[in-house]
Amino acid sequence: MAKERKLTGWHALAIFGGCFAVIITVNLFLAYSAVSTFPGLEVKNSYVASQNFDDRRADQEALGWTVYAEAKGGLLILSIKDAEGRPVQAGTLDAVLGRATHVQDDRSPDFAFDGKAYVARETLRPGNWNIRMKATALDGTPFEQRVILHVES
Repeated sequence: MAKERKLTGWHALAIFGGCFAVIITVNLFLAYSAVSTFPGLEVKNSYVASQNFDDRRADQEALGWTVYAEAKGGLLILSIKDAEGRPVQAGTLDAVLGRATHVQDDRSPDFAFDGKAYVARETLRPGNWNIRMKATALDGTPFEQRVILHVES
């Protein structure tokens, strides 16, 4: 005959202690992962950056540019159009391509303007990508935008 097992106070303490140990371990792991993958500050002083935000936004909106990105056939295509839908060739274009969650895949595509859009050779794995672009219009107006790109599998 099997011996009847009894739940004692020590057993209950061990069960609760084990559950809390698992919870604390997972929380510590998640906190470590969040801190170790944080890429850093966006600006050195947010107050100073905020002082001319509205002026920069108005100048950028006055350009009337819309930006669209797509990946197909091993190419990354960044299309910039003006308010009338015509392709825009910027004075300068700097872009960083990467994931939103970590910086280990970040890279700067070598974009070239082909008369319609900026094109770079990039093979992207499926998922969400961000293109953080900084461009300058021919008149010197700065333009910054984060373009979200979803790559299907």
